[in-house]
Amino acid sequence: MDIRITDLTKRYGPQTAVDDISFTVSAGEVLGFLGPNGAGKSTTMKMICGLIAPDAGSIAVGGRNVQEDSTEVRRMIGYLPESNPLYEDMPVLDLLRFSARLQGVARDRETSRIREMVEACGLGAEKHKKVGELSKGYRQRVGLAQAMVHDPQVLILDEPTTGLDPNQIVEIRSLIKELGQAKTVIFSTHILPEVEAICDRIVIINKGHLVADGSPASLRARSMGDRLWHARIEDARPEAEKMRTFGRRGRHRGRGRQQRSVRGAERARRGPYPGPVPAVRPAELAAHGALPPAVALGGHLPRPHLELRCAR
Repeated sequence: MDIRITDLTKRYGPQTAVDDISFTVSAGEVLGFLGPNGAGKSTTMKMICGLIAPDAGSIAVGGRNVQEDSTEVRRMIGYLPESNPLYEDMPVLDLLRFSARLQGVARDRETSRIREMVEACGLGAEKHKKVGELSKGYRQRVGLAQAMVHDPQVLILDEPTTGLDPNQIVEIRSLIKELGQAKTVIFSTHILPEVEAICDRIVIINKGHLVADGSPASLRARSMGDRLWHARIEDARPEAEKMRTFGRRGRHRGRGRQQRSVRGAERARRGPYPGPVPAVRPAELAAHGALPPAVALGGHLPRPHLELRCAR
């Protein structure tokens, strides 16, 4: 089931949370919705689910307009919010049965759907426990089972791996990838390796604006072509000044070597960058890890205040 978002905008007072974005999600596709915290991901997902109304634009799920046919659209969507609200005093099986009845699952299918969700989400060993007794990873599994118990064709998952340990993250990723083989999935996160591991396509949003849309491979290739390296050194005391001070005071052995170093620094001062500030070569920065070797192409860079901008 496809999703079409056209010119979507949402404002909260003077702040524009989502600013005129458009994209589509094809049936059977796992879409990674990527962006920093506060970018507008959760707001967009809530609008797709019909939980909040947009100020402008339209959303269609399976050809049905979310604003005009909200009830039918909600039946087609399974939503796992970031907070994952669950009744902690309810046993897992009772919670799933309660959710199935809220979603209108036929009574003769309740038991079979709950059994399928327990198996699909790996809850067999924990199904008789109360939700409050489960680990964070198993609570996320219960949230997924609750979102899917009515067999929706679309899954909206808002940062489902937040707060999980590495083993739990791997398990949830595998589960989402498996679910994506049969359903349309929108999966939000602010972690790039996560979407690369799970998703067929990535949409990147920042400050409410859509900034990129493509496959993980195409976006990586594009970023490699536009990579910029920045190096900045501030408040570093010029070496020539240090050496000159040592030479005047004469407190250290090897005074002649220090004075010769001062003369070398004076010669460097008269190099490509004239003036009272000594120079440092990019290769020296590369040797200390401040620059990648590919950027150390020769020439002098001024100190103590240095800013290098080099495209690769």
